[in-house]
Amino acid sequence: QVQLAESGGGSVQAGGSLRLSCAASRRTFITYHTGWFRQAPGKEREIVASITRTGDSTYYVDSVRGRFTISRDNAKNTVYLQMNSLQPEDTAVYYCGTGPDITTPFYWGQGTQVIVSS
Repeated sequence: QVQLAESGGGSVQAGGSLRLSCAASRRTFITYHTGWFRQAPGKEREIVASITRTGDSTYYVDSVRGRFTISRDNAKNTVYLQMNSLQPEDTAVYYCGTGPDITTPFYWGQGTQVIVSS
C-alpha cells in the first residue's frame, strides 16, 4: 500500500503560480509512473501531466503544455507540479495518482484545491 499526500494548493489570481507536491509513503513509489489529475466542478477527472518512474519522459495535456512542469525527486519520494500563468479554467481539485500504468493508477491522494480568480 502506498499513501500519497498532496500539498501546495490554494487561491491565486490569474497569471499567478503554484507548486503542488505529492509525497509518497513508501519507496515502492519510485518504481511507478505518476501523474497529476484534476477534477473541476461538474466535470470528469482528467489527466494533466504524467512522468515516468525514472523521470525521463513526461506528458502534458494540451491545455497546460508550456505552463505546467511535472518533475520528480525519487530520493524524496515526491513528485511536483509547477503551475505558472494560471487561468480561471485551471480551477479544480488536483490529485496525484501512481502505479505501473498511469492510465489506471493503483493509488490516489486525497486531492488539493486550486482556485484561480480572474
